[in-house]
Amino acid sequence: MIVPPSGYTAVGPPETPLDWLAYLYGKLTKRLPLIQGYGEYYEGEQQQLAFAQLRYREEFREVFAQWRDNFCGLIVDSSTERLGVDGFRMPDATGTDRDARFIWQRNSMDAFSNSVHLDALVQGQSFILVWADKHGQPAITPVSAEHMAIQYKPGSLAELEAAARFYHDDWGRHWVTLWTSTYVYEATLGTAGWEQGVQRPNPLGVVPVVPFTNRTRLVGSPHSDLANIVPIQDAINKVVSDALTASEFAAFPQRYVTGLEIQEDEDGRPIEPFRVAVDKLLQAEDPAARFGSFTVADLGNYVTLVSMLVQHMASISRVPPTYFLVNAASAPSGESILSFEAGLVAKVRQLMLYFGESWEQVIRLCFAVKRDKRARAFSMETTWRDPEYRTEAQHVDALLKLKQLNVPEEQLWSDAGYSPAQIATFREMRKADARAAAEIARLEPQPKSITGVASTPNEKKAAEMASKIPQGNSGNINRKLNEQR
Repeated sequence: MIVPPSGYTAVGPPETPLDWLAYLYGKLTKRLPLIQGYGEYYEGEQQQLAFAQLRYREEFREVFAQWRDNFCGLIVDSSTERLGVDGFRMPDATGTDRDARFIWQRNSMDAFSNSVHLDALVQGQSFILVWADKHGQPAITPVSAEHMAIQYKPGSLAELEAAARFYHDDWGRHWVTLWTSTYVYEATLGTAGWEQGVQRPNPLGVVPVVPFTNRTRLVGSPHSDLANIVPIQDAINKVVSDALTASEFAAFPQRYVTGLEIQEDEDGRPIEPFRVAVDKLLQAEDPAARFGSFTVADLGNYVTLVSMLVQHMASISRVPPTYFLVNAASAPSGESILSFEAGLVAKVRQLMLYFGESWEQVIRLCFAVKRDKRARAFSMETTWRDPEYRTEAQHVDALLKLKQLNVPEEQLWSDAGYSPAQIATFREMRKADARAAAEIARLEPQPKSITGVASTPNEKKAAEMASKIPQGNSGNINRKLNEQR
């Protein structure tokens, strides 16, 4: 990383670009070890065997160097895999906004949005930078919390006063950029100092950085999903490592013999009297010799302890126990799985509330780059995919019941999981089907009316016809009249 020319030591808020860079760099480096540690736990890089004794650690270094028992990745992935942005709905408009979808697809956010959610859950925070590219089109750039630091305006929890990005590329070149609402300051590429930077006006009038914060409180730092999981993960590693050690030294029966004279070599060291193997038989000529074996270590106690720790982990993380296969004597039923996933689904919906606000701000910044009036569309809504897993039969049955409540078909298509692009295709298909049906109806023979005869009688004529006695039944009527007489 770049070393600042001098640390920020002033009492009041920063005023110059160099003061801002020094202040924000100090905030970044202060939290950097913590968030990098969470990243290593997610990847499993810190899941090493925690042997109780140093001699065991040295002895098993090569045997279990690649060993991992990582639940941290499972806990985070169980939420991120259910977070999928479908599109953005503008106020007083039907369906999702096409221009917003075009910007989204142009910046490959179908894939990168998942990375933004992932980093926010692992490290507590991630960022999106919105700026104009060389063609004047909005460019959306995801930025890791390891490279970005922000500062909110005094008394505000949403409006940024400044943001700075500190980054070095694969060629060792340093990139330092500061954004405020009035100017952008960029240090000269490749220099170790920050004094020789270029300052230019900020055409957007706001800091073009959007933070994605994981369930932040009104006070305090952003919260990682692994904050309360790491200690339990360490305890599981410790117990499993002890079990592996016990399996190496005490899980096999150790044999002993008594009443046998110990033989020694020329240096006085004991000689092993037997070579124990599966196809070997132990025998001794001395009638006083007695053979026996020690009781093997019971590894079931370690399994019970690990199961308890995993249950605690599932409860704290709100991840269904079926994900951990805890005490899975038999496969759970479908209703049980839905019940187990209720907490996880509620957690994901809460994340949608936080992340949805951030994505809406990103799209508004994109429209601000294009000088579009939708830059102030504060009623915009983010549409998400359904985070609840159901069988296809259950899902379709629920949609059919919603159709009976006169829910529009396009909404049902969206609830069924179809993307906005697919729904737009459905609309065109419906129009094509209607045109084809009209063309077929036009080509078919049309019914012709008989000349001089009205096809349908009017109301008066119909009443007269109904009051007349049927002529074909006159003989029956006369017979009935004679019988009455």
